[in-house]
Amino acid sequence: MTTGSTTTAQAPAADRAPALDRAPARQARNSAAFWAATGRSRGHQVIRRRGFLAVDGDGRTGLRILLQEPDPDAGDLAELADLVRRAAGPVTAEDPFSTTDLAHLGLRGWQMPVMLRPATPAGEPVPAGAPAVEVVRVREAGELRAAERVVIEGFELSALEPHRPGELFPPALLGEPGVDVFLARAEGTAVGALVRVVHGGAGSHYWVAASPRARSRGVGRAVMLASLADRPDLPFTLTASKLGRPLYESLGYTAAAPATWWASR
Repeated sequence: MTTGSTTTAQAPAADRAPALDRAPARQARNSAAFWAATGRSRGHQVIRRRGFLAVDGDGRTGLRILLQEPDPDAGDLAELADLVRRAAGPVTAEDPFSTTDLAHLGLRGWQMPVMLRPATPAGEPVPAGAPAVEVVRVREAGELRAAERVVIEGFELSALEPHRPGELFPPALLGEPGVDVFLARAEGTAVGALVRVVHGGAGSHYWVAASPRARSRGVGRAVMLASLADRPDLPFTLTASKLGRPLYESLGYTAAAPATWWASR
């Protein structure tokens, strides 16, 4: 659980412009670190190229592609297309630069903003969360299973139903460098979760979820604040959904650039 004032960190405008320009590349590198860790922990093939990183999963977890440069070369694009064509399950691709068109591969595209939150200035507290929600960093298997269940329900991941414990969040994920899972509980019941990844001097958040029974109760805010308060020294990026953007803006995030996402139809 977090405490503090309700002041939101803001960097001087002169400092924020170049930082916003770097946000897509930071998000690209962090997403690659997260999905490489996820792939390793699942025992799936992780493919690294200059222009992209891919995790080639199974029929339920699918193929995940993270574009790493705004200008992947012809060889990378050809290999990427081959991976999409022979994917065993659903395909999801993330392009923080919005420069690579994947529509010809039969994927549908949409955009969400990459957002940046600067590091909190020294001595300035992170805003407070919802006091009725307890947030803990996951340390043991039971907590990890609870966080996994919340994310599957919150994101309505029907491809992962029926639930197979450890499929989304394998136990080995907790041993991956820079990866932490946070769990929110209300009256002893798991109600929220997220994954935080610290890589290359910056952080990002993934799978920020509240269980359907706990929405509109400040759960997402509380779990985000706990993670941010734990590393106030770092800038953070993330990719925001339309519903999530107001929350992130209230926590000091600023939209930097549109990211394009692609998925199998």
